[in-house]
Amino acid sequence: MAIAIHDPTLRDGNHAIAHTLSLDDIAAYCRTVDDCGLDVVEVGHGNGLGASSLQLGMARHADHEMLETARANLTHTKLGIHAIPGFAKISDIKAAIDIGVDVFRIASHCTEGDLTQSYIEYARSQDKCVQGVLMMTHMAPAEVLLAQAQRQVSYGANAIVLMDSAGNYDPRDTSEKIGLLAAELEVPVGFHAHNNLGLAIANSVAAAEAGATILDGTMRGFGAGAGNTQLEVLCAVLERYGFEISTDVFALCEAVEALLELPPVQRRTIVGTSNLISGIYGVCAGFEKHVTRAAQDFGVAPRFIYEELSRCNAVAGQEDLIISTAARLSKSTPQPSTQPREGVTT
Repeated sequence: MAIAIHDPTLRDGNHAIAHTLSLDDIAAYCRTVDDCGLDVVEVGHGNGLGASSLQLGMARHADHEMLETARANLTHTKLGIHAIPGFAKISDIKAAIDIGVDVFRIASHCTEGDLTQSYIEYARSQDKCVQGVLMMTHMAPAEVLLAQAQRQVSYGANAIVLMDSAGNYDPRDTSEKIGLLAAELEVPVGFHAHNNLGLAIANSVAAAEAGATILDGTMRGFGAGAGNTQLEVLCAVLERYGFEISTDVFALCEAVEALLELPPVQRRTIVGTSNLISGIYGVCAGFEKHVTRAAQDFGVAPRFIYEELSRCNAVAGQEDLIISTAARLSKSTPQPSTQPREGVTT
């Protein structure tokens, strides 16, 4: 079975450095990986088109600058974007089409697929490849995800991607949910993992075995929280398991060595204790830096913030809840004398 490799290093990885990837970083990365056989390179703010804001974090560069830079440096590899309705507008999709973006991922919370309808329909009307994306999918059973995916397919989505946004899955979850969608849908199914429980590779392999034909990975796992599936390792393991990929593992290894000065390679990601706790509670991996800052500002152990965010089912875009939660907990929760070591380290 052939697996398409989708690389969101320059999008999900932007979370890890507070959305500060430079145009030089983007150009160098795209030039270097363009001959590695990747199917898609995804570029942008960590939360996608239109998401640069005080609430979510200001990107170093405007969307159009990042996309134009990537487009100018990709010849063989398709250029992709991530768009969440509400952050992105239809006008953002149009602008991305004009720049030459090839693959559009239109994303929503896992139970709100109807919000993607006008965006999917518009991009498809422009004859673009569109993938419907469901985020935070650990929060819904397989049958609910299937129903939401069927909606996105009815809007015209060419593929459906499940995101384990909190790194909460284990291979059993992956097999059940991906397996159901792959069996019931007539379009390709994809999977995007986070490594908060150290299971990103195992979950990605389980997804492939269950029928996924699109898998995400980032260089050295560069991404939100504990990072994503490590791209070069994923490709090597898929070949070991007998899956067909167009990506050249050794070319990827050479790319890593050629990009030693870039953030994706410099900032080696590990599963920090804060990442692990967020994975246990199923809290969005992109919340990590916001939780770390709130914990320090209010003197609250991150564990209690994650626990409360899980209890209230916080999702991406509700970063304001982190501050109010930390403020409230600082008045009522006894704190340990030490806090767990935080997040992504160098």
